Amino acid sequence: MGISYKPLWRLLLEKDMNKTELMRAIGLSPPTLAKLSKNEPVDGKVLERICLYFKCQPADVIEYLHVESPNT
Repeated sequence: MGISYKPLWRLLLEKDMNKTELMRAIGLSPPTLAKLSKNEPVDGKVLERICLYFKCQPADVIEYLHVESPNT
């Protein structure tokens, strides 16, 4: 899996905010929001805008999930 935006979704719940409100607040495009929803990589500038908006650190919105590969 690799990365997860679960911390971001928890942050939205804490702030009583939904994904559409986040998209509008920081100017995300629908395809970028879809990438976040699917735990796909996004540009660092997107993470920067999220962190600026919430006054938080990247670790507050993204986490890395280490997954062992079968060949390791």
